[in-house]
Amino acid sequence: MKVLISGGAGYIGSTVASACLDAGITPVILDNLVTGRGEFAKGRAFYEGDIADGALVDRVFAEHPDIEAVVHCAALIVVPDSVADPVGYYRANVAKSLDFVSHLLRNGCQKMIFSSSASIYETGADFTVDESSGLAPQSPYARTKAVCEAMFADISATQPIRILSLRYFNPIGADPKMRTGLQLRRPSHALGKMIEAWEEGTPFQITGTAWPTRDGSGIRDYIHVWDLATAHVAALERFDTFTEDVINLGTGTGTTVRELAAAFNEVADRPIEVVETGPRPGDVAGAYTRTDLARRLLDWEARHSVAEGIAHSLQWARLREEMLG
Repeated sequence: MKVLISGGAGYIGSTVASACLDAGITPVILDNLVTGRGEFAKGRAFYEGDIADGALVDRVFAEHPDIEAVVHCAALIVVPDSVADPVGYYRANVAKSLDFVSHLLRNGCQKMIFSSSASIYETGADFTVDESSGLAPQSPYARTKAVCEAMFADISATQPIRILSLRYFNPIGADPKMRTGLQLRRPSHALGKMIEAWEEGTPFQITGTAWPTRDGSGIRDYIHVWDLATAHVAALERFDTFTEDVINLGTGTGTTVRELAAAFNEVADRPIEVVETGPRPGDVAGAYTRTDLARRLLDWEARHSVAEGIAHSLQWARLREEMLG
């Protein structure tokens, strides 16, 4: 099997590409390198450019007519940035995705997996969600994902393409073989900020401590990026065996930011100091998923622990400068 991965030089897309290679699936990478890294596409068929560039997408399919499916990972993903620049986020995530799907249709592509987000859910009283839970995206970023899902549902209802949305939670870690990891030197998510604090000897800030969780800090479902990647492979391999159009990917266990910091200090060679501050723009209490559907349809479940995710993230942080400069 050969698959086109948009955003395949980014953190998620490049790890999905590695998991594909390990499973005997050939990835073709399309990435404009706005946030992705060319180093992550080395040794792989790579096209530098935008998903909205119809001529480029046509060229990809002309040169790889055996592409059977697309994994669409290309997106901007930073919540506070989406609050500051909603126009840019809607253009990049929604308008360009619409262009991209039109190009796929023109080239006869009939299968697409959309890397969506669990941030679109309305959180229940116990902070758990499943695929039937209500939607209430709380940031422009999250709303771009919800708009894309609705748009794709309308398109797939009448057009010759089926689109599966994988709603995933908070990826951590790196490829265990250290081929790829977080490309950003200063990532904005909690574990990235912990690693920054660890590297610089500065305090880590818990942003928001008055959420209605068990300890007041936000709660998340921290899924190892390799587990996330293998789920994409399972979805590709089983695409024709189920009719559902949404599957959640997570560990099924909620971890608060305080608990994540405690786990970090158990794994790291030196502890970080933890201080408290207010929430960031667009922040929410969080949620974690019930995983029954993924287990049943994909024969998949998360296998790496939060501690392993932290350990792999720290290992990658030590290698990142050597790998990416």
